[in-house]
Amino acid sequence: MKIATAAYSLDFLDSWAGYEDKVFKWVDEAASHGAAVLVFPEYAAMELATLEGRAAAMDLQASSRAVSDRMADANALHAHLATEFGVYILGGSAPVFDDRFGLVNRAHFFAPSGESDHQDKQIMTRYERNPWQVGGGGPLKVFETSFGKVGVLICYDSEFPLLGRALSECELLLVPSCTEALSGYWRVRIGAMARALEGQCVTAMSSLVGAADWSEAVDVNTGAGGVFGPPDTGFPQTGVLAEGVLNQPGWTYADVDLDAVRQVRADGQVLNRTHWSEQTPRDSEVTYISLA
Repeated sequence: MKIATAAYSLDFLDSWAGYEDKVFKWVDEAASHGAAVLVFPEYAAMELATLEGRAAAMDLQASSRAVSDRMADANALHAHLATEFGVYILGGSAPVFDDRFGLVNRAHFFAPSGESDHQDKQIMTRYERNPWQVGGGGPLKVFETSFGKVGVLICYDSEFPLLGRALSECELLLVPSCTEALSGYWRVRIGAMARALEGQCVTAMSSLVGAADWSEAVDVNTGAGGVFGPPDTGFPQTGVLAEGVLNQPGWTYADVDLDAVRQVRADGQVLNRTHWSEQTPRDSEVTYISLA
């Protein structure tokens, strides 16, 4: 199975048709390379705010409302493309106003059958908390697909091992990200690689890249696509299956055999996933020794 993970640059759109054309071209390119799973980044949907004009796009709350109001149409487009090209698509996440949770960061996952569901971000960054006022949404989910179980950890979520552990049944974790600085990119990448090590699974990281001077929220973006696995039997010794060029827009592709995930979990050189429970009670039996 081939995974395509995006380094995606945002555009100031002049029409809805322009957005449709852009997303179609991205999906068409990945599908033409044989990709079965396409991963767009966190907050890739923010460019939809530009359809309401620069003033709306530059205001946090106005841009959030503008994007949220467009998501039904965006989801319909992605569902259509997933069916047309016979691929799974994790759409770019968006600020969405939810009647139950308020403003959340939500990514939709589309199947070739036309079915879809969503994953909300669990833990907000400092900027999302204030001034953006984005909050945690619904629970983590495991998506049953034709090739195995898939989970989604949106950006900062990938830096928390217990969230990854909650998705330990998944063979594939998708990690859409949006990071301003190189340090942010590496925090998420290290998190994605750590989750692949602990869960003995594959993680696929996508990133926003480039400048968007029309947005307060996503004005500067640094990143690259990448696909990672456990550095163990059946995987590269570095754990890196594929990595894109930093800040260069485009797809990064990796051929992934999820049977290798199942094999390394059963008979790897190490068994991190199986031995996870052995941390308890050792993690609460710390002894302090003074050597002053």
